[in-house]
Amino acid sequence: MAQKVDFSEDRYYSNRELSWLLFNERVLSEARDKQLPLFERLKFLSITASNLDEFFMVRVASLKDMVNAGYKKHDIAGMTATEQLVLVNEKTHELVNRQYSTYNRSLLPQLSANGLHLVSHHEDLTREEGAFVDSYFMDNVYPVLTPMAVDSSRPFPLIRNKSLNLGALVTKKNGDGELEFATVQVPSVLSRLIELPAQEERRLILLEEVIERNIHKLFLNYDIVCSYPFRIMRNADLTIEEEEAEDLLQEIEKQLKKRQWGQVIRLEVEDGIDSRLLKLIREELSIPKEDIYAIGGPLDLTFLMKLYGMDGFDQLKEHDYLPPQPVPELPEEENVFEKIREGDILMHHPYQSFEPVVRFIRQAAKDPDVLAIKQTLYRVSGNSPIIAALEQAAENGKQVSVLVELKARFDEENNIVWAKKLEKAGCHVIYGLVGLKTHSKITLVVRREENGIRRYVHLGTGNYNDSTAKLYTDVGYFTCSEMIGEDATAVFNMLSGYSEPRSWNRLSLAPYWLKDRFIHLIRREREHAEAGRPARIIAKMNALCDKDVIMALYEAAAAGVKIDLIIRGICCLRVDVPGIGDNITVRSIVGNFLEHARIFYFENDGTPEFYCASADWMPRNLERRVEILFPIEKSALQEKLWHILDSQLKDTVKAHILQKDGSYGKVDRRGKERFNAQLTFCGEAKEAAKIKTGTVHKRVFIPKTHQD
Repeated sequence: MAQKVDFSEDRYYSNRELSWLLFNERVLSEARDKQLPLFERLKFLSITASNLDEFFMVRVASLKDMVNAGYKKHDIAGMTATEQLVLVNEKTHELVNRQYSTYNRSLLPQLSANGLHLVSHHEDLTREEGAFVDSYFMDNVYPVLTPMAVDSSRPFPLIRNKSLNLGALVTKKNGDGELEFATVQVPSVLSRLIELPAQEERRLILLEEVIERNIHKLFLNYDIVCSYPFRIMRNADLTIEEEEAEDLLQEIEKQLKKRQWGQVIRLEVEDGIDSRLLKLIREELSIPKEDIYAIGGPLDLTFLMKLYGMDGFDQLKEHDYLPPQPVPELPEEENVFEKIREGDILMHHPYQSFEPVVRFIRQAAKDPDVLAIKQTLYRVSGNSPIIAALEQAAENGKQVSVLVELKARFDEENNIVWAKKLEKAGCHVIYGLVGLKTHSKITLVVRREENGIRRYVHLGTGNYNDSTAKLYTDVGYFTCSEMIGEDATAVFNMLSGYSEPRSWNRLSLAPYWLKDRFIHLIRREREHAEAGRPARIIAKMNALCDKDVIMALYEAAAAGVKIDLIIRGICCLRVDVPGIGDNITVRSIVGNFLEHARIFYFENDGTPEFYCASADWMPRNLERRVEILFPIEKSALQEKLWHILDSQLKDTVKAHILQKDGSYGKVDRRGKERFNAQLTFCGEAKEAAKIKTGTVHKRVFIPKTHQD
């Protein structure tokens, strides 16, 4: 008899920070993929840099806070914050080395071979180019700069978070030769890429190189001994005492100002920097040696996204990914409410346009029969048409209630602006629940009709952001189901302060009972397997790191449940755990679109159940956020969800499979057809848009057993 495994042991779990670094490695692997068009590889390398910035500002910052506070609690894998920091530093240095190896050895030569040359050092300019650059500096750059010298009367300046700076050692002319420090910030208001006068090939130089070439013009009374770029990362994790804050909006505004001046947690310098200059910067910023990154190339590779946007290189970009297609069930010229009454509608973004969601709000704002609009907003675009529609609705006399989540990380400032604007227009603005983030995506429209009041509901897995809806894969759902309408009303009553109802019809909410609901569904599959009945789980999400959920999955797999997980980012579950056999597979899809949908399939003894949610299987989502899980019960819509899941399980191009050693590897394509799920969805959306009626995808069979 096999020995019973204690699935609670730390060794059966992976650390979430190291798992995130593996995700960024997968993004980097796209930048290293020579089968991709060159400019797409530039884009992926840029993404790895912006990802790493946020990782440091939030996750590494949080670990440092724990160490500083003497926090000794172990993580899911049994590691202390100090132990995690050591490994994170080691793995991050390795990642950065691979980033710049990719940039220097692969991408730069390929750019030159295609007629685009990036001048790495200003010393490499021709005489004519040098004259152009010097003139450009005096006309466009010099007036913007603020050079700062440090001496007995001028202290070391405050260096802004994520800003790129030039540090210099200088000596006074005709002085005693004593070294002094000087610095100038590379202005973010100017383009970092400067194109040089046209030649046979197009040549570019970075703004910091232009400034470095002319730095002597900024410190006229000094001789420049040396100058090098440097960049810092600060702790940007806000600490907000909500229960003690009399005004949450004011408290967040106050904390946002501190973000620019938080503890320095990372210093990037150019490789080969003068040791005297480095010592001075390091001591002034109080940064340990392990947090210094010597970079063999330009600091902050996010400028590559600007390079990607250059005109004239279309042949080096991907063109198979199509713009969002119309939703066949919601023709532009027809009334959204009439179409929803004909039947529930499921949309798959960004393959299908987000425009019907915007139109839903716009029509509600103008419709004289609409009495109220209620919506949660977590992240919206900079010039949001949804905000404009809500303002118009309030001005038209409708009851408009909007929950604006002020604690949406790095969107706090943006959301404060929207909140004030909505209040000014006459909307009732709610700032969420104390201690919880409201991450759910729900809109309720209350309409007066011949047969009485009818409620129309939109639920989604993604934000009400028309910009990111073109880049993130998500699912949106329209319904006027009476039971879901009642639940939606209960959600908003709960958010605005009314007591929670005693029972719910279809929706499951976190932080109340959603986690228990997921664990119940997983255990039900285990019971089916133990009884010899069909059992299978397919779960698609962004991250998995909740220990209780993972334990339930291990127990289900040990009982024989076949479990397929499609997890874009963090995964603390391991596939080498004793007793689970080969019953759990984990894959990550890293493609042109950011995988963001949360879709769950439970076979349930041959009567499959499908759910979508705003929540990942993470403690923060299940225990510290307001999240919604909603069922998809119409068979035609279930077929669409099955098609999404089944296609991603078949992906042999963009899928990375979790191995038993904890690494990820691309699919072994020997004997398999080349299948890219994202490209397939693009083509299907285009075909479906040609038809005014009928389903979006071809009809597919939902298996009644776990056999493929």
